[in-house]
Amino acid sequence: MTERSEGTIGANRGNLRPPDAPVLGPRPVYRPHVDKHTARAFRRPAGLSGSFAEPLPRGAGPLAGQDAQNRPPDAVLAEAFGRPEGSTELLQRDPDAADTSTPVAGPVDPWRDPTSAARLGAPAVPTPKAEPLPQAHRLSAREVLFGSRVAPKALALLALVALAVGVLGGLVGRLTAEQASSLTSRPVTLKQTDDRGDQPHSQIANVANAVLPSVVSIRVTVGDNGATGSGVVLDGQGYLATNNHVVSMAAQDKSNRATIQVQFSDGTKVPANIVGRDPKTDLAVLKVDVKNLTVAKLGKSDDVQVGDEVLAIGSPLGLSKTVTSGIVSALHRPVNLEGEGSDTKAVIDAVQTDASINPGNSGGALVDMEGRLIGINTAIRSESGGSVGLGFAIPVDRVTSVAQTLIRDGAIHHAQLGVSAQTKNVANEVISGARVADVSPGSPAAKAGIVEGDVIVKVGDREVTSRDELVVAVQMHKIGDTVNVQLIRDGRRVDVTATLESD
Repeated sequence: MTERSEGTIGANRGNLRPPDAPVLGPRPVYRPHVDKHTARAFRRPAGLSGSFAEPLPRGAGPLAGQDAQNRPPDAVLAEAFGRPEGSTELLQRDPDAADTSTPVAGPVDPWRDPTSAARLGAPAVPTPKAEPLPQAHRLSAREVLFGSRVAPKALALLALVALAVGVLGGLVGRLTAEQASSLTSRPVTLKQTDDRGDQPHSQIANVANAVLPSVVSIRVTVGDNGATGSGVVLDGQGYLATNNHVVSMAAQDKSNRATIQVQFSDGTKVPANIVGRDPKTDLAVLKVDVKNLTVAKLGKSDDVQVGDEVLAIGSPLGLSKTVTSGIVSALHRPVNLEGEGSDTKAVIDAVQTDASINPGNSGGALVDMEGRLIGINTAIRSESGGSVGLGFAIPVDRVTSVAQTLIRDGAIHHAQLGVSAQTKNVANEVISGARVADVSPGSPAAKAGIVEGDVIVKVGDREVTSRDELVVAVQMHKIGDTVNVQLIRDGRRVDVTATLESD
């Protein structure tokens, strides 16, 4: 490579512009438009074509008589910013020069010396000294009370007279009080009548006294959690009936901390064990190791009629041995039971009563005026959670059959049709029923030809008007029973036969 080529390359090392790049011309200067009013306001004075003042020649000093010369400051500024009189101190000091300032005589002024400590100065106004009080003689009691106007002998005599009057007044008051006590107060003796004699108590009292020993209070605890309910003695061997939702907390406990305690009407408390339970009827059976129990007298569901007087006995709100009265207000009332915190999922064919039932009555007795058990109190219907006169009990026939099976087998199974109905009921001016939402494959309903969309209006002899009533109508039968199912399909009434199977 020649020297010329090397020089050319060296000269172009800092130029990154390609040799074939186009060369652009200078960009035109943009001058904004100035209107005539603005130009007139900011233009140069007349006769000037350049700057306002001609610049001085280079190296030339200021002209005499012009403002550029130094003039003495105004008197006000000189007084405000000038040196004190007699001072030669300059504004700028040599930082390397020795400090020649003389110390200020007298005490250090904290306002001028930042390193000085705080101290208290003399007060602005001196405090005058208190002058001593003149000495005076001590006053006696006579001088204080009477101002030295009563002689000492007169005071002594007055004291004796006052003492005599006081003693005499006390004696007179004592004698007067003893003699006049009969005039001012009379002894009062309250007497209670005993006119009842052998008159019998009311029928409600007699029934309550007879049934209370057979009704117990139940307390279930799991750690720090607890629940209360009631129970009824069914058998002298210690078997008790109660609701499943009362003991489900203990039945579902996996920590082995659950305890069930039963308290009888005489205050005796004993532990209890679960024999069996049925979440589909909300019933459970407990066992206690106690002898000589008072057993409830069982009635029959067919003997119960609307309007019969009944008593609800249990432990509402934890208050044991509580008795409330009412009547049977309805029969065969389908009630759906799904307790919070419980595995109960049941539909019962309930006895409805207006006897006051509250939380804690669950598992207690509903008895008639003969003292016979006609139901197990189970639920209330209320918007607020309190008793409003609508209570529901499991019929005694259902209680008896379920309890016998649980005592014998420890578990129970129910008949099923194999259909699930829609929540919304189907009803018109002519007929009402439960619309089939789903049919289980291979179920009795599928074998009978029931399909989705059919409206079931009757199972056996039980009319069906809702989904809950369909469940009750099926559970009234036993496993293996063949029942007639009446349904509406495409506007036509259809009867099919189904053989119920176990759930």
